[in-house]
Amino acid sequence: MSDVIGSMRRTLLSCISLARNGLILLGATGLGIAIATSSAYADEITVLNQISSLSELNHQEFAVLTTALALLGFSVVAAILLMRTRVRATKKEAQLRSDIRRLQAEADRFRALLFAEPQILISWAAGDNRPEISGDLSLVLLLPESQASRPQRILAFGAWLPPEAALQMDRVVAALRETGEGFLLNLTTANGHAFEAIGRAIGGQAIVRIRELSSVRRELAETNSRHKALLEETEMLRGFAAAAPWPIWAKRTSGGLAYANAAYARATDAASVADAISRDLQLLDSADRGEMERALNDKAAFTARLPIVIGGERRLYDVHALNVDNGRAGIAIDASEATALRDTLERMADAHRRTLDQLSSGVAVFDGHRRLAFYNDSYRRLWDLDRIFLDSHPDDSSVLDRLRAARKLPEQPDFRAWKAKLHEAYRAIETKKDIWYLPDGRTVSVVTTPNPEGGVTYLFDDVTESFDLARRFDGLIRVQRETLDNLAEAVAVFGSNGRAQLFNPAFAKMWRLSPEALQEQPHIETVEAWCRPLFDEANTWRTLRESITSIESRAAVPLKLERKDGSVLDCMTMPLPDGATMLTFQDITDTENVERALRERNEALEAADQMKVDFVHHVSYELRSPLTTIIGFSHFLSDPVTGPLMPKQAEYLGYITASTNALLAIINNILDLATIDAGAMTLNLGSIDIRKTIDAAAEGIQDRLATDRIELKVAADPDIGSFVGDERRVVQVLYNLLANAVGFAPHDSAITISARRTEHHVVFSVTDSGPGIPPDVKDKVFDWFESHSNGSRHRGAGLGLSLVRSFVELHGGRVRVDSIVGKGTTVTCDFPVDQAAHRNAAE
Repeated sequence: MSDVIGSMRRTLLSCISLARNGLILLGATGLGIAIATSSAYADEITVLNQISSLSELNHQEFAVLTTALALLGFSVVAAILLMRTRVRATKKEAQLRSDIRRLQAEADRFRALLFAEPQILISWAAGDNRPEISGDLSLVLLLPESQASRPQRILAFGAWLPPEAALQMDRVVAALRETGEGFLLNLTTANGHAFEAIGRAIGGQAIVRIRELSSVRRELAETNSRHKALLEETEMLRGFAAAAPWPIWAKRTSGGLAYANAAYARATDAASVADAISRDLQLLDSADRGEMERALNDKAAFTARLPIVIGGERRLYDVHALNVDNGRAGIAIDASEATALRDTLERMADAHRRTLDQLSSGVAVFDGHRRLAFYNDSYRRLWDLDRIFLDSHPDDSSVLDRLRAARKLPEQPDFRAWKAKLHEAYRAIETKKDIWYLPDGRTVSVVTTPNPEGGVTYLFDDVTESFDLARRFDGLIRVQRETLDNLAEAVAVFGSNGRAQLFNPAFAKMWRLSPEALQEQPHIETVEAWCRPLFDEANTWRTLRESITSIESRAAVPLKLERKDGSVLDCMTMPLPDGATMLTFQDITDTENVERALRERNEALEAADQMKVDFVHHVSYELRSPLTTIIGFSHFLSDPVTGPLMPKQAEYLGYITASTNALLAIINNILDLATIDAGAMTLNLGSIDIRKTIDAAAEGIQDRLATDRIELKVAADPDIGSFVGDERRVVQVLYNLLANAVGFAPHDSAITISARRTEHHVVFSVTDSGPGIPPDVKDKVFDWFESHSNGSRHRGAGLGLSLVRSFVELHGGRVRVDSIVGKGTTVTCDFPVDQAAHRNAAE
């Protein structure tokens, strides 16, 4: 140690000497040497203590020495700390390298163990949608070289799995990534390989492992699959057996009841299935059970139709039982209905046979083997066949051969071909009719009908007499036709079915009809449609139709027809004994024209004078003036100023006021009609608010609506707008329509007034649910003083609808009545939107 200190002392002294001489660089070098030398010592304080013993130095040397020593101490400490840090870092690095080598070896070992078995691993880090895929992708994918770098193809499950399995994989993988829900699936690829897919959430990652099942695991998976299928099948069969309406049971080898369904428990009057099993209740009686046991001991199954009493009722059941593993099973099916139907069918068949025996037509039924299964007595008599031969069930060919030998069939140049064509009925699906002309002069109608269960039914009818009568009838018809063709009058004969049977050329010429069309035997309605261009009076045609088709009141009806071409025909309907009707037409135009012209002229002049002069004059001055006086005094008497009235007097005065108002309305209506008819009526045109007009008309019938308990429904758009017309007359039209509807509507019903707007018209409709208007009255409802009182509670003068039509037509509109008897009536009025445009168009 003294050598070291001495060396240091010498070094320091050298440094002091050099310092004295200003050689600082050399001093620094000596200081570095001292630091290097002192780095070998662990305790820097000991070195300083040794240096401090050099007391022989002078003050200046000691100060320099002290400074150098301080610098030396700091450098030594820093160097020691630096060396310690480097040593520890070197040791830590060596330790980490050793750990990395160890972990890498463990990772290689684990990876070797993991992929010792062929499998595929797919992992998703949290929040990362791009999975890491490793393993042998060729297990499930046959990737070409161009797609070897695309392992994501494994996630396209539909590329290597069937559709159902692929959808299942998509669902479970999505659930694993979203909620961490694990799964274990056994999959079969599209090419038939078995795989196992396991999904787990580990360390914040979703990991899916796909590996091919080994032979043991494959067998186990297949066993589990079969076990699951068997369980499902067993549960399904148990559910079916439990819900089946037929008693089902199973017994042990020892004979005790092992299983029963609810139907069995109900059949044995048990409280429940468990009660039936615990008490070992039996469905069959002892004799039937013994027979079933003996049959099952001899063979594997038992089937019989046995009577069983269930719920106090004896019914027939088809009992089926068989031996099964460790016991026996059985089922009882209710056959009572089937038995009853079979008995009913047998009774119906017997009844049909008895009925067929009573027919005059010969009936022979051959079965699917072409053997005679049934015949009636008319068939035997028609062909004069031996009963013993027929009862032996001969085949069809044998019967035909015997009939041919007896010359009872039509003569045929090729009998074999004819018979083969007849036997085509066994392969046909439709009925076929034929006529046989026999050598003995008879004519036989033959109908062959294929039977649904196989075979053919022959129906034979001797129509010799019918054919003879038909020939005679045809002769009479020809004579009759020649007679009619040479008559000057037009004649047509219609049958009871309304179709034309006979006609002569004069009829076709008079009505300008086609003889070819009449040859088709048209119905009277068709003939009417053809004749309407010349004559379209509905009542006359209705009379003609009723004369032809009516069953009762068949009598001769004379008619006079004035056609559109100016001709007049005298018509006569004559019923014939066979139910037909003969129509005759005679042209009386020349005689009728003169009489009709004189009569029409005289009637027109008289009606015009009477209507336009006398009637208006007398109504205006003889009725309206005194009526106005009566109304005025009625109002005066009802005024409290004239003094109080007794209740009875007030009541009578109310009657007078109501009657006079009604009479005044009638007179005003008559005057309006007369004014219109005389052409003196003018319209006060202006803008009409449609909605307000409806409200104004409805206001006038409110008391009648309340009295008859009738609801008024308004079907009109509040923004329907207005049109040009005479508002007072339009209100009058709507009021008359509503009053008419109220009069026919039943109590506690509703009437509807509707308004709609088209491009050129405003359409008002009033609908009631009354009795409707009969067709024969419908054309008269607009006539003066025509009051249809059928079903009306308010009989009027019959002027309301006449005024409606007159005012609507005065506006340039039109009125239509649609009515169904028993369902109600709808009256529709069309008003032009623009009166000026309408009048210009009319001019």
